Amino acid sequence: MIAAPATTYPHIVIDDTGTPLIAETTTKVCEVALDRIAHHWDADEIQRQHPRLSLSEIHAALTYYYDHQAEFDAAIAAQLDRVATLRNQTESVALRQKLLSARLTGVASPITATEASQ
Repeated sequence: MIAAPATTYPHIVIDDTGTPLIAETTTKVCEVALDRIAHHWDADEIQRQHPRLSLSEIHAALTYYYDHQAEFDAAIAAQLDRVATLRNQTESVALRQKLLSARLTGVASPITATEASQ
């Protein structure tokens, strides 16, 4: 059986960490994909927002994303989970610090109703 040749993508390179980038830029394929996902921008709008990128580079990045969508979506979900975890840890630390400070200074109600419900 003949092995299928590796697919190459014009304008896309993989850096030393395994991250796909638009060639000769620091723009990650994931960044272009997130513009499409988060803002619902088409390639023309992405190009207006990132004028240093050509339409062919943007289309190549989107093609790469769609050809590897499962991996990208899993990485995006993992990053969102990590952000949520860090946010919860930070909010908890900030709330604890505020309560401790209030206790030490004798302030009766150092937190708002919104903070109390968290």
